[in-house]
Amino acid sequence: MTKEELRRLTGSLQQVAGIRDICFESGPAKGLGAYEIHNGPLFLRVLKDRSLDIEELSYKGTGFNFLAKTGLMAPGPSDLAPGSGAQRSIMGGFLFTSGLDNICAPCQIDGRDYLMHGHVRSVPAELPGAQARWEEGVYRMRVSGEMREAELFGENLVLRRRLETVYGEKSFTLTDEIENQSLRPEPFLILYHINFGYPLLNAGTELILPTRAVQGRDETAQRHEDSWAVMPPPQDNAPENVFLHQLKKRPDGTTLACVVNPSLALGLKLEFPSAALPYFMEWQSRASGDYALGLEPANASVFGRIHTAENGGLAVLEPFAVQKQELRFTILDGEAEIAAARREVAAVPD
Repeated sequence: MTKEELRRLTGSLQQVAGIRDICFESGPAKGLGAYEIHNGPLFLRVLKDRSLDIEELSYKGTGFNFLAKTGLMAPGPSDLAPGSGAQRSIMGGFLFTSGLDNICAPCQIDGRDYLMHGHVRSVPAELPGAQARWEEGVYRMRVSGEMREAELFGENLVLRRRLETVYGEKSFTLTDEIENQSLRPEPFLILYHINFGYPLLNAGTELILPTRAVQGRDETAQRHEDSWAVMPPPQDNAPENVFLHQLKKRPDGTTLACVVNPSLALGLKLEFPSAALPYFMEWQSRASGDYALGLEPANASVFGRIHTAENGGLAVLEPFAVQKQELRFTILDGEAEIAAARREVAAVPD
């Protein structure tokens, strides 16, 4: 729809699309700033005070994201808890960022604690900004900011993030730039923890991948390697399963993953660069009350910093070097779009 057509149909464009700058005023979320992005039937809530991570995603009123029992929380002391204490502050949401000094399992190296899923998920954005305006004939909505992970005598890494969507399109892109602003080479780890929950997630929801091989992380998951592709119903006190996938890639160097609920005829397609994010893990949380499915593209192993360093090495940025990567998310609405996505996955070459 053109600008002129929309002007005739609306008083304010906020009827159909726009960005609201909000702040929560009570409970554990008190003081938490966020952007709410409305794009017709597509809705996103992006947390300014948590690394511009995406807490909520819905489409036509159907929620796609998982939210942990903690609910929404502003950054606090539990974010810095050693060991598994971070589980008291990990909210899930549609996407939280794990890194930049560690992902997944906590560890200690030379007396230093590396937190579960790292620090960056709880870092507030510096220079946060939002724009909603016409550009080259389309109404583009954009939020951006940067997060710094730094330490006296230590690292100085900056994550610059931009999220964009265009009115009339049921997709959005997340573009990240990681820069090493120190004067020494610096290892960095990043994992995008993308979490699906009810009602999109239910018994029978499918994960469609161009997987070459799959392996369970531990003995529990290895017993379920033949059932990674279809979500079972919630089971009281069931253990989590984590599967390690080797994904095929397309000629342009990207790969993809789709989560589909056939009964709702709804789903989502994720596309991301294989070279920048060569690891892909699936988190299948079957437990009642913790019912979730996670997609985890990463540049390091699910076994964490020590394992990655000992098996192939950590990604390293030279002084003032920048790595850029883009993730694209597209809603799949209806059986025809889901069937097309299945064909797209099946067509990825070996």
